[in-house]
This record gives sequence, structure tokens and C-alpha cells, in this order.
Amino acid sequence: MAIKINFKKDVIDLSIGAGGKSMHRLIEQLMQKAFNNEYLARQEDQAILPVLNGKLAFTTDSYVVSPYFFPGGDIGSLAVFGTVNDLAVGGAKPLYLSVGFILEEGLALADLKTIVESMAFAAQKAGVIIVTGDTKVVEKGKGDGIFINTTGVGVVSDKTATRHTLQTGDKIIINGNLAEHGVAVMSKRENLDFMTNIISDAAPLNGLIDYLLSHDCQIKTMRDPTRGGVAATLNEWANQHRASICIDETHLPISTEVHSACELLGLDPLFIANEGKVLIICKADDAEHVVRTMKQHPDGKNASVIGEITKINDQPQVVMKTAFGGMRRVDWLTGEQLPRIC
Repeated sequence: MAIKINFKKDVIDLSIGAGGKSMHRLIEQLMQKAFNNEYLARQEDQAILPVLNGKLAFTTDSYVVSPYFFPGGDIGSLAVFGTVNDLAVGGAKPLYLSVGFILEEGLALADLKTIVESMAFAAQKAGVIIVTGDTKVVEKGKGDGIFINTTGVGVVSDKTATRHTLQTGDKIIINGNLAEHGVAVMSKRENLDFMTNIISDAAPLNGLIDYLLSHDCQIKTMRDPTRGGVAATLNEWANQHRASICIDETHLPISTEVHSACELLGLDPLFIANEGKVLIICKADDAEHVVRTMKQHPDGKNASVIGEITKINDQPQVVMKTAFGGMRRVDWLTGEQLPRIC
């Protein structure tokens, strides 16, 4: 009779990473059960996938969020949604994921089980399959509970390509409120714990993006403003396209709770990570249709035009018209405002 893992009381030990019976039990009783599909059922060192119809999109990301449970999600769902979103904002249809776990000796198996099951639910919600993976264990003190790497594969058709030349007057749109993920994670840190009802915005964007494309929304380019927040994404665009960008502070969708938390802690929501937001650039004539369509979808109900391209082939810069009518530079983040939030 196979030995049953006690997920309520047991913890990760070094034997689980040794490739023997302990590792086999963990894979069989947790990973394969949670991620059940035909590719994992073959129990091989790789997933042999069917022929993909379209150009291949490929991305990878690692997640080191602390704490790994936070309001609105955990490191597992975050890893799935983050990788799905990196594919979706490139116009790809996300299909398959791999997952790599780095586990620290002493991690509660109850926590691991919760995280793995959360990943399985997130994958189902996003419409992707986790087809292969790996688990390693490091000695106590050499990690921080759990780190996760996810790699994603999807396909891009010519109809969904979103890499067009930007022009003066193009509008910049976001699908909802800024900074909710970063503030939600920060609110649960031991040295910063404060009372708030803010939950992470972590969510898959492929449903919203499919909805926009199916309703004839003409999109020039898209990005998800994660690390470095909206400010980082805008500066990346400015440098990539040699563009001047101006945003309007009065048009930035920021909840009262996030605004209050940022004021309390002296943080700027423009620099705080989001995990369920997409920034879109489109022609000025298309902006109203894009926003109206976004608002018809649950993940875009607070959509807003937040700025525009003011010059092309110019000195790259991002500026913001403030609520008081002045102008200020929105530059790259210097240093780390909020470490370990994604």
C-alpha cells in the first residue's frame, strides 16, 4: 500500500527533492492529481504537444512574492495569470504552461497543496493546460518558502498581431484601477501590516482581450503594467518608439483605498505593480469604441483614457498633467519601491 502524505501536518524535507520515493509520492498525490491532463499522465520528462496553428509565442517568468498568500490570490494563481497575460498582451492565444517549483525545507505541505490547487483553478479559469514541470528543494534558510517559475506557449495569428507604428494623437487606455495588487501584498507584510479592504487585481487578461478583438476594436499595441507599474510601461513605450507621452492625473482610475494607502506610506501608485491590468494604445478615432467595449466586460468596467502620444521621433519622455494644472516628469523608477510583490 502506498504511503499517504499528510498534507495537514507534514512539511517539505530534503528527501522530496532527491528524486526518490518521496518525490514520486508528492508528484503522484499532489501535482498529477491537481493538474490532471493527458500530457502529465504520460509521466515523461517533456510534454509532446500537438502541431500549433500559427506563429509561436513563448514567454517565461519567475515569482518570488512575499507573503505568498495575499488578499485576492497567492503566488500560485499569480504565476499562472502573470504568464498568461504576458502572452495575451502580445496578441497570442495562451495554450500551455510549464511550472518549476523551488521549495524551502520546512515549507508546510498544507501551504503547498493550497498553492498547487490554486494554480490548477487559475489555469482552468484562463483556459490553459499545465503540461510539464519540475520541483527542487533547498535547505532551510536558502529560500523563502516557495519560488515559482512558469513558462507559457501560445499562438499568434495575423488577425491578432498588435505591433503597429504609433502616431501623434494616439490614445492610451487602461482597463481599470491602478496599484491594487502591490498595495494588497504590502498590506499583509509583517513590518507594514495595516487595515485595508484592498484585494489584488490578479486575473487573466486573455478573456478581455479576446472580447475586444471579437468586437472589432483596433489595437496598435498592448502591455500589462506589472513590475514598475504604469510608469515603467509608459517609459518602455516612449523609448521603444522615441515618443513623448502625456497622461492626465485626473483621468487615472485609482480607488479611494489605494490612494489613502499610498498617501499614508508615501508611495506613488504609478510605480506600483498591477496583475490584472492592460494598457492599450489605439488611434484617437478608435478610443471611444475601445473604452465602451471594455466597460461591457467584467474586467474592464472601470476603463479610462489616461493619456496620449504627443510627439513621435522626439526625445523620449513621459509627463503628467497634474490635478492642479501643472506638468511633472514621470521617469523610470529609481531603486525598488516595493520589493518582492510579483
